[in-house]
Amino acid sequence: MRFKNIASGSSGNCTYIGDETTHLIIDAGISGKRIEAGLNDLDLTTPDIDGILITHEHTDHIGGLGVLARKYGLPIYATEGTIEAIKKIPRCDTISDHLFHVVKADRDFRLGDFNIRPIAISHDAAEPVAYRIENNDRCAAIATDLGIYDDYIKESLSGCDILMLEANHDVHMLEVGPYPYRLKRRILGEKGHLSNDHCGRLLTYLISDRLQQVVLGHLSQENNLAELAYETVRMEVTMSDCEANWGDFPVSIASRHTGTECFEI
Repeated sequence: MRFKNIASGSSGNCTYIGDETTHLIIDAGISGKRIEAGLNDLDLTTPDIDGILITHEHTDHIGGLGVLARKYGLPIYATEGTIEAIKKIPRCDTISDHLFHVVKADRDFRLGDFNIRPIAISHDAAEPVAYRIENNDRCAAIATDLGIYDDYIKESLSGCDILMLEANHDVHMLEVGPYPYRLKRRILGEKGHLSNDHCGRLLTYLISDRLQQVVLGHLSQENNLAELAYETVRMEVTMSDCEANWGDFPVSIASRHTGTECFEI
């Protein structure tokens, strides 16, 4: 299994997961040109993609979807609520119905070599999900745009080899920053985004002997810094009761501009 984040953040999100025969992208919130460039780094092209998994309908997750669908006819997998919301968005309202495939939270489905489980999440979207993707005893999960986490989320994300978790904002930076009050309340609310602190606390529940890579994603450009996210998550893990040491697994930051290297599990 290969994993590469191509872009992450409020300006656009896209991640590749695949193997020798099946190639998937999760979200298409950047231009088709940028997606193609990210795939080229893996010796792939956009027509090689077997499916697009959509987490929710916000622009930073579907901004390039209309172009990809019309130009390449790629199948799109999303919840019914997300699909209905996408169809109302300009530039996506002309996507052919036959390209859409409905998925349901906690109902596994197969796509090529992969078993995929959508995971219900709390966010201010129609019917948002995270994804857990498994193949040959290898498992990756992508969970961003989480307002909160609970026992269901911890259980759904446990036992992964690679995890991409949201570390969206530093609470103090957000509170004193330029955002209007209403937007600050939205981000901090139960249908908003996970802070660095909460990301670190969630991670403490998910650390296991099989964990090989952690990627911190969806960092806010205005309310976070890569170094601050890393150090805050490190502190939460270090100060927790979990038995693992911080150095037991590598931690990377997903960039809005360059994504990550390709991780092979």
